[in-house]
Amino acid sequence: MKKHLLVSAFAVALATLAAGVQAQANDTLAKIKSSGKVVMGVRESSPPLSYTLGDGKYTGYHVELCQNILKSIAPGAAVEYTPVTSANRIPLVQNGTVDIECGSTTNNATRQKDVSFALTTYVTEVRTAVKSTSKIKSIADLEGKTVATTTGTTSVALLRKHKRGADIKFTEVYGKDHADSFLLLESGRADAFVMDDNLLAGLIAGSKNPKDFVIVGETLNVEPIAIMVRKDDPAFKKAVDDYIRAAIKSGELNKLYTKWFLSPIPPKNTSVNLAMGSVLAGLMKNPSDAPAEEFNK
Repeated sequence: MKKHLLVSAFAVALATLAAGVQAQANDTLAKIKSSGKVVMGVRESSPPLSYTLGDGKYTGYHVELCQNILKSIAPGAAVEYTPVTSANRIPLVQNGTVDIECGSTTNNATRQKDVSFALTTYVTEVRTAVKSTSKIKSIADLEGKTVATTTGTTSVALLRKHKRGADIKFTEVYGKDHADSFLLLESGRADAFVMDDNLLAGLIAGSKNPKDFVIVGETLNVEPIAIMVRKDDPAFKKAVDDYIRAAIKSGELNKLYTKWFLSPIPPKNTSVNLAMGSVLAGLMKNPSDAPAEEFNK
């Protein structure tokens, strides 16, 4: 009997220890405090949200917002920047390599099964970039064309699901990141590049000849873009959300938007020139972390 009790007590102790280890793994703030650093996931070519200036320097609307958040909720912690891609960003947040992802990730219901999203801080429309000399003006004009998008994104799937794109036959080509996808368009290997309008506008603004490109066609989807954090860590998400709410109330978020979307930005000091849309303006009054499906009913 005593042996049975000892075995049971040992099993309970192991379970409690395992639960404690798991809790520690899910407690991002404790992890940051223990290590003295926070790992920020950033994108290399997602202007103006998150992009590199070279030499390990990253900047953009979401990068600056995250920097401000971390200064507030994790003061004194060193920030380590880790570049992520569309393909690996979610796994790197899931496995704890990245503590907070500050890129251009759409909050949708499928992804919410694996990670959590902070309150929406940008809303984009999925559209199509083409060369100015192109005769492509709408989805129907993509018949027989080559369409580029980025590996790990949902843009081409949205194009195929759209009622005007369901019967269109086109060839898909993929870039490893947004810059690579834009190069496919720029070099003539693709006739169109389907992606979030803010990313398209940023890449066009930073190109050799911005006047050579134009964004056209129907809106394929409205997508809430948000900062991504680990799932099952409500304390960290709450800290991030609380900062965002305060930044909205103080006007900080509006100032950041003006800086990154309506003013000249590095490295070429050209403006993306995208005014805040009505959906995001509404979210400034009523913040939400609802997935894309809620915006596209």
